[in-house]
Amino acid sequence: MTSPRGIAQEWLSHLAVERGASPNTLSNYKRDLDRYVGWLEEAGITDLNDVTSGHLETYVAEMRRGNPAQGRKPLAASSSARALVVARGLHKFAVAEGALNVDVAAAVSPPAAAQHLPDTLSVAEVSRLIDATSPETPIGLRDRALLELLYGTGARISEVTALTVDDLHTEDAMLRVTGKGNKQRLVPLGSMARQAVEDYFVRGRPALSKGKSHAALLNKRGGALSRQSAWGIIKDAAQRAGIDKDISPHTLRHSFATHLLEGGADIRVVQELLGHSSVTTTQIYTHVTAANLRQVWNSAHPRA
Repeated sequence: MTSPRGIAQEWLSHLAVERGASPNTLSNYKRDLDRYVGWLEEAGITDLNDVTSGHLETYVAEMRRGNPAQGRKPLAASSSARALVVARGLHKFAVAEGALNVDVAAAVSPPAAAQHLPDTLSVAEVSRLIDATSPETPIGLRDRALLELLYGTGARISEVTALTVDDLHTEDAMLRVTGKGNKQRLVPLGSMARQAVEDYFVRGRPALSKGKSHAALLNKRGGALSRQSAWGIIKDAAQRAGIDKDISPHTLRHSFATHLLEGGADIRVVQELLGHSSVTTTQIYTHVTAANLRQVWNSAHPRA
């Protein structure tokens, strides 16, 4: 007998120890595994050997439409697809470990996720957002450095909050960013981002560290700035700037990529800067640029 919950715990341990998965990745996987194992238990399945491909298809369909009787809200197509990916990963691991003979999940396909264009800010809106921070206080200097780093490098919020002092190379104006799978990349640090970081480093960070020695670049009460706090900083700045959009940290990453492509940057360069493993992921930003070109054409062409 192969306990779904037991093999799930073994897989999480394998991901943490053998694969070096980040705490954030492990948290996401655990959430999806708990959902899948809980669903199996509700269905009366206590042995992973008893799971069929039909069970997997039913599970994904139910995740997609929700189950009001169980208090389960519908998942978006992308979330239900990820839920299946994790369930398939569990079965694949169980086969690799000899706990299962057949991988019944391998042939189950995820639902197609609706493609949507990422939200972006205009260059003027980015300037207003950054200018909404105060350069007169330690917290304001930190907040400005955060926003300049997010927009100036296109890094993910988790990558920016994980930055250490050693990741900053001011001499050659480069930043070492550690992305998914602990893959590292070097990203140029523009003059405005560099100035914001230097101002924060000289006048802001010492006050916020409260005498504590900490490797984190962006501090809060002597410790590393959390992703949740960074999210709040962006929301507050957007409100002060009068930007009536649903802004998230990823909005600045999207804006970074879109503005580069609109400025003539090669998509392969943007791929490298964003840390995408495949250029296919980066290509969504070409659609954003195309949408912008169409908007300009519609407003300018006499026969639009």
